[in-house]
Amino acid sequence: MYNVNNLTISDIANCRNGLRDINKNANSMEEVAERMVRYFYGQFIDSRTNKKACALVRIYKTIAYTDLDINLRIFADSLLTNFPKQDSTRCLTLLATAGEQPNWNSRKLSAGHKTIPLPSELVIGRLPMISQLIKQLGVEINAIIKPDSSLIVDMSEKLYNVFFIADALGSSYIPAQKDFVIPYGIKSVVGFGSLLPGGDLLVTILFLRTSISQETAELFKSLALGTKTAVLPFVNRKIFDS
Repeated sequence: MYNVNNLTISDIANCRNGLRDINKNANSMEEVAERMVRYFYGQFIDSRTNKKACALVRIYKTIAYTDLDINLRIFADSLLTNFPKQDSTRCLTLLATAGEQPNWNSRKLSAGHKTIPLPSELVIGRLPMISQLIKQLGVEINAIIKPDSSLIVDMSEKLYNVFFIADALGSSYIPAQKDFVIPYGIKSVVGFGSLLPGGDLLVTILFLRTSISQETAELFKSLALGTKTAVLPFVNRKIFDS
């Protein structure tokens, strides 16, 4: 286990090594992602409380509307009332989740974050956390909305920055203050991600019950390569278990 209050480069390297075989015998990208969120949820601790440092860990992936299953399409449709439905519309979709509450351990039990359509830059601008996530990672918004095949190779090989909110309490980028941040004592939020072949974004977000520094948050950047490598065999194969 790794203490987030005193995290080192060596800790992150060892954590990344733990991802090497995490996709072994997996049947879908979702199964790999589920293993990874459980791994991260269990590996990071707060030495001051001797408890898990994360209240919640989630992995999201942008998926074309046409590739969503029927239930996700219905959910996406409910959010696309003012936009035409297009098969190519990217939807930021919850791939896996692990956390302290029972309903935080299945993507199907998510109330409002199953999938979020991103039909335009204007829509993204109205979603504080998502817009800040994309901005801090250093990904071009247009690359998310409409991946450019001529640029995909260069973008997929790039090492992106981290998404970091040092103080979640009162942050406009973490909107669920009364229902999530305050009752569950969320202190800091850190995320890391990369673009997969094909141009879709894969991102992991950790909601921490302890405060960390920018310097510590930067260490998580190298985990993006480990998560990307783990799901690569499923990029053009099965995404969901069912």
